[in-house]
Amino acid sequence: MFLCNKTVLLLLLLLTVLSLSAQASSNNNNTFSVSFALISRRFSHDDLSPSYYSSFVSQTKQNRKVARAPSLRYRSKFKYSMALVVSLPIGTPPQTQEMVLDTGSQLSWIKCHKKAPAPPTTSFDPSRSSSFSVLPCTHPLCKPRIVDFTLPTDCDQNRLCHYSYFYADGTFAEGNLVKEKFSFSAAQSTLPLILGCAKDTSEDKGILGMNLGRLSFASQAKISKFSYCVPTRVSRVGYTPTGSFYLGENPNSAGFRYVSFLTFPQSQRSPNLDPLAYSVPMQGVRIQGKRLDIPATAFHPDASGSGQTIVDSGSEFTYLVDVAYNKIKEEVVRLAGPRMKKGYVYGGVADMCFDGNAMEVGRLIGDMVFEFERGVEILIEKERVLADVGGGVHCVGIGRSEMLGLASNIFGNFHQQNLWVEFDLASRRVGFAKAECSRSV
Repeated sequence: MFLCNKTVLLLLLLLTVLSLSAQASSNNNNTFSVSFALISRRFSHDDLSPSYYSSFVSQTKQNRKVARAPSLRYRSKFKYSMALVVSLPIGTPPQTQEMVLDTGSQLSWIKCHKKAPAPPTTSFDPSRSSSFSVLPCTHPLCKPRIVDFTLPTDCDQNRLCHYSYFYADGTFAEGNLVKEKFSFSAAQSTLPLILGCAKDTSEDKGILGMNLGRLSFASQAKISKFSYCVPTRVSRVGYTPTGSFYLGENPNSAGFRYVSFLTFPQSQRSPNLDPLAYSVPMQGVRIQGKRLDIPATAFHPDASGSGQTIVDSGSEFTYLVDVAYNKIKEEVVRLAGPRMKKGYVYGGVADMCFDGNAMEVGRLIGDMVFEFERGVEILIEKERVLADVGGGVHCVGIGRSEMLGLASNIFGNFHQQNLWVEFDLASRRVGFAKAECSRSV
């Protein structure tokens, strides 16, 4: 990881400590506010593809390895190339752990490993925490299936609750379900929360699950709202793009504009619907001021759940169902078709790609606007319409949902750059505001 050097990590930790503003009392959650640095972190994989193994992608049938629960879907993504990473203090005394911020998944987990006398900093050592405990097999969560948490669990040889996550690319994380505190300051910490303690995983970052499920971090910690500001992407040596992540009140919220998120019974089991996701009422797309002829039904769930539009910090690109994607591509071809890289499809999902000067192509395409209810709009300026996918190629940061086996629209973190995004759980709404998120560390 090109950002993982000791100096940057120490500075980030210092920034986190200095930014803590724990104002909470046990009786008034509305005053709680604590902030952390948020890093837009690039990961190196053999196949640098967008994060299309989203929280909403079902387990691939050909790679399914869990015979005991063949019908389960797994709500976690993994093969990202760009993710939002926050460092959180966990345990007693706290150990700082890097976690991928994911509003599309429920279970939070960290990488656990008993460390040597001179330990590395990438994993959590349970033996060093006095507040750590492991869930026994008798715990109610240790069942093959439970209503709102589609995770297969079983008893291991030590009679402890064991879980496994398998991903569409064959990577996995497994370990025990445990309880542990998040310690924000000497005076402010959560009660012990249920999370995964992964002892066998191919990744060195955990997941901070923040969806509407009862076992997400936000639900267990009883956080009434949280927000983040995604920094812009840069590749300049010596510069770390750093944004902000708030739990509780955000002092910048006066300018936020809100849309109510759609809610569904968590028992609802429509085949294409995720009732735990942050589903928003999207209405349309404009390019250079022209409203594209996309039917509103493309952005709203039907009886099967198809068309659900989700805000997901854990997905890199935005993904749209074919009826919307095709209209956008039609307009992009009209505006910049001669510059398009013919026959090129990035990651199997995005085929609006270009060689050459990205700024020139961006000017040809122009600004893009995503429209939501109540007049809320998200402007993607022409300078940020294209994503650098390597090798001198730039693509419009939108992929086809149906190439992932999805029937949903996913608003990913590429289109959340320089944007405050707030999830107000108490008022059941999502807020947006244009911002200058990046600051040098």
